[in-house]
Amino acid sequence: ESTDSGNLHGTPLGYVTGREGFGAFPELPYALPHDNIAIIGLRSVDAAERAALQETTIQRVDMREIDETGIATPLNSFLEKVAAVNGMLHVSLDVDFLDPSVAPAVGTTVPGGATVREGHLVMEMLHDSGLMTSLDLVELNPFLDERGRTAQLMVDLAASAFGRRVFDRPTRAYSS
Repeated sequence: ESTDSGNLHGTPLGYVTGREGFGAFPELPYALPHDNIAIIGLRSVDAAERAALQETTIQRVDMREIDETGIATPLNSFLEKVAAVNGMLHVSLDVDFLDPSVAPAVGTTVPGGATVREGHLVMEMLHDSGLMTSLDLVELNPFLDERGRTAQLMVDLAASAFGRRVFDRPTRAYSS
């Protein structure tokens, strides 16, 4: 009900947090508390959605903050918070978190996303924390991919989340 663009990317999160306006959806017996959520890498949010987010205690980290402080600082802050309460972590990695120059296979490209290295750092830090219990990779549209480039990057990022390190990465030779 609150999207001007028609993009429904925030719909699942809005629903599981008990937000109003989901009349056709089943009632939730328990809504996910806002304090348990971090959204890292924001850069294109509808005005009404931005206003709704600002009324919550959801940790929001936009790309400007990442540019200013790096990605490790806000991620560490959230991971410490989760660890302090003996929490478990579900990670939802949206392909559009990454810059479309490295991950073009998304329907709503917005320049200025994370680099490949930042993506791997996030996933390695998540692995190192020992808190991640589940992972989903979303927003990949294979029809928009360039020879599987985005899909391969998502596989590589998942491998980082499960323990593969930068030094473990194979060197690939590409022919033109």
